[in-house]
Amino acid sequence: MENKIDMKYTIIRQELSHRGGGIEIALDNFGFEDEKMTAYQNYLGGGMLGRILNDCTINGWSQNEKLVEIAEDLSQYFHSLIQPEDDWNETQRMPLSAY
Repeated sequence: MENKIDMKYTIIRQELSHRGGGIEIALDNFGFEDEKMTAYQNYLGGGMLGRILNDCTINGWSQNEKLVEIAEDLSQYFHSLIQPEDDWNETQRMPLSAY
């Protein structure tokens, strides 16, 4: 998988562990001054991680095609860091949380 994140985005925060974690990027390069986007993954218990989710500081971001594309890139990049041996599609079939 091509690493689009390192080339396009400014990573602000990155926390990786066997219990999930997250990554946060700045969206300044795309004309969204002082806005951020995250990809994160919850720990379900029993050594299992949940589906990778995104959030953004922009209200209604999921209705913006460009931001949705960025979110997908970020999620797949995060997956390549935390679970490189696991299949992306299998990971995205997991529940959001154990609660």
